[in-house]
Amino acid sequence: MNGAKIAVTTESGQPVEEVTTNAQGTWDVQVEEPGRYKATLDVSTLPQDAQIRGGSNVRTLSVYEGNCSAALFALQPKAAPGQPQEGDSGGQSTFWTQAAQLTFEGFNLGLIIALAALGLSLIYGTTGLTNFAHGELVTLGAILAYAFNVGVGLHLIPAAVLAVLAAGALGYGQDRLFWGQLRRRGTGTIAMMIISIGVALFLRYVFLIFFGGQTESYAQYNGQPGVEVGPISAAPKNFIAMGIELAVLIIVGIALLRTRTGKAARAVADNPALAASSGINVDRVIRIIWTLGGAIAALAGIMLGLSQNLKFTMGQDILLLIFAGVTLGGLGTAFGALVGSLVVGLFIQVSTLWVPPELKSVGALVVLIIVLLVRPQGILGRRERIG
Repeated sequence: MNGAKIAVTTESGQPVEEVTTNAQGTWDVQVEEPGRYKATLDVSTLPQDAQIRGGSNVRTLSVYEGNCSAALFALQPKAAPGQPQEGDSGGQSTFWTQAAQLTFEGFNLGLIIALAALGLSLIYGTTGLTNFAHGELVTLGAILAYAFNVGVGLHLIPAAVLAVLAAGALGYGQDRLFWGQLRRRGTGTIAMMIISIGVALFLRYVFLIFFGGQTESYAQYNGQPGVEVGPISAAPKNFIAMGIELAVLIIVGIALLRTRTGKAARAVADNPALAASSGINVDRVIRIIWTLGGAIAALAGIMLGLSQNLKFTMGQDILLLIFAGVTLGGLGTAFGALVGSLVVGLFIQVSTLWVPPELKSVGALVVLIIVLLVRPQGILGRRERIG
């Protein structure tokens, strides 16, 4: 929404800057030092038919050195005069309308997380590596698409295709030149996990150097008018993006079940030594999985960039949710990653009906803990016996 005024102050109330949102509804304030700040939205600058979801026009956020922090003011249509507002006797209708909208947004977020979680789950299943640098693969896809789109001047669609292909090639190169070499040297999975943390930090600050600490957006598909489908309102790009995400997840799932490479990947995940003795080229299968994982993670980053602004920490910001989706669904299972991620996305969004948006991830993590207490192997994971 264009023209809304936002005042940023320190936590003690000292003014920092007052800004106005642009046509995409985004705003940006540069602060001189890290700390806690308050962003206050001037409700008088909102359109007459809009109001803040939840009622609070103040967001408190922590800013760390070298990082960006986001404050989101979610808007919703204001009821017409004479119509029931939330909290009135007819507020139940408004509640269910909000619930339907948040459920749709939860599915949207869940599918994005599922794309990223699918690649992570496949890599874990075939190599046993818990890759903490996977969030940076998500960021890489978004930044590559931005470079082709804004830097080179391509339309977003061919830019996204090139970004996915480039990220897939980089995923192949990662395993051939780095992770594969570590496996041949006999590096343990714990050591490789710790190495992946270092890789994540290295890539994150490479992105900061070349992309910068500011937030950006793609050149196309910004500020689209919403489409009303029953109680749900969303931009057309959201419906198309969800269709693409769901199609990719289904295609990859069918490929794992029906194709020769998919069956080989499942054999390697079950028992690499037995798969190798059966004539399967284990290294080749793992490199295919790394290629696929990098490409799918890049697509997830592009879709995430479409639904929000791009920044160099965007993959890091959802990494915990990716791990939650994979763990909840069952480590190493592709369909488990999909189911777990959808559950995480739904609880994150729907929980804002009762909790502040700043705490929306808490509900998903509580569900993760409860499910793992009852079913430690995850929703679709297999129970294993040791000894």
